[in-house]
Amino acid sequence: MELLDIYDEELNHLGVEKRDIVHEKALWHQTVHCWLYDDAGNIYFQIRKDEGTLYTTSSGHILAGESVKEAFGREIFEELGYKIDYDKAELIDVVKFMMDKVKKDGTIFKDRAFANVYACKFNDKVSKFNFDTDEVLGLVRVNAKETYDLFHNRINYIKGDKIVKSNDLIISEETVFSVSDFLVNEGEDVLTKYGDVLRFIIDKDERK
Repeated sequence: MELLDIYDEELNHLGVEKRDIVHEKALWHQTVHCWLYDDAGNIYFQIRKDEGTLYTTSSGHILAGESVKEAFGREIFEELGYKIDYDKAELIDVVKFMMDKVKKDGTIFKDRAFANVYACKFNDKVSKFNFDTDEVLGLVRVNAKETYDLFHNRINYIKGDKIVKSNDLIISEETVFSVSDFLVNEGEDVLTKYGDVLRFIIDKDERK
């Protein structure tokens, strides 16, 4: 049973509730959006299991009593099979997120979350990943500046590395990506959704 801390709209702690009740009653809670980047100015997007679109490197709920950085490390390990030094993760922003989504069974999934957006440097070999294929299809590594230009419609596509698990081996192949490959929800735009993270990594690269 997964328990989450619940809050009011000003992030005042109210108590603890079961995850399914949180989404049934539209209770405010906290999530973590995890991003990995490297010294070459690249960013890692997750290939989502459900739609095959590109999203955060990893993400999920912050469990009751868990710190944001602890959740960062846990989500990276659970989904990517990699133990990151999560104490080095840096805050980019905290975003209030609201969405109601009709599920296949006709019920409404009500999401009211404070999304803690954090990034951490990753300069290890991609062969160290061990994806949970029940959660993710793999990762995509693309240059942050090129991706930023893509989202500004300055270019039509970018090249990057698609990193997947095949026969228990992590393999990488060059692939072409366009704006339509990146996940955006109804009412969102790709630059607003990912722009701050890309600028954070671009600025880091430019200050080297």
